[in-house]
Amino acid sequence: MPNIKSAKKRVKVIETRTLRNKMVKSDLKTALKKADSAVANNTEDKAEVVKAAIRKVDMACTKGIIHKNKAARKKSQLAKSLNG
Repeated sequence: MPNIKSAKKRVKVIETRTLRNKMVKSDLKTALKKADSAVANNTEDKAEVVKAAIRKVDMACTKGIIHKNKAARKKSQLAKSLNG
């Protein structure tokens, strides 16, 4: 455990950021799984589910959770699975 006041604060800040990042990543994974299953099962609302997943990918990229190239790759894969 740190003794310096600023180091203690950094520990608190890192914990809150870690929780936020974990929440965003978890939401992203859930949305991607839902989109994959919707496309695989050919459900009626697959376009909306894929659109929501793309929105989650964009949000994760904006917050710096995932790299912009990974976000572009995921969005391309989702679009390809929807249209192909």
